[in-house]
Amino acid sequence: MPEKSEKPRVMVSGCFDVLHSGHIAFLEEAASYGDVYISLGSDRTVMELKHRPALYNEQERKYMLEALRCVKKVYIGPGSGKLDFAPLLDVVQPDVFFVNDDGSDEGKRAFIESRGIRYVVSSRIPHAGLPTRSTTDIRRQLGK
Repeated sequence: MPEKSEKPRVMVSGCFDVLHSGHIAFLEEAASYGDVYISLGSDRTVMELKHRPALYNEQERKYMLEALRCVKKVYIGPGSGKLDFAPLLDVVQPDVFFVNDDGSDEGKRAFIESRGIRYVVSSRIPHAGLPTRSTTDIRRQLGK
């Protein structure tokens, strides 16, 4: 059970394999809705979804995310696939589920809303003066 708080609980899920300024802007935006709880894609989930191993293992990714002041707590997603976070919904009991537009789909929206959780799609605004970033673009630049 998450710690008691006056703020709404906001849940996000993702792999956060190559942490970059776009992730930070996303998490800061999520934090504008309340305390942020992350369901981090496990190493197994990264392999299932991306068909490659994570650059950083799940424990290292968890450590980096937990170091961010805008993040309340990080869990390693116990499920698999795109809904790897589902078992954590009963643990976190979020008021809001926050997603990027590229991580949103109608099936996920319907699943979240059927649980009485508000579904919010990020506007994906980079931090002032910084370029828009994505892991896909960074990996492409690195030739990986």
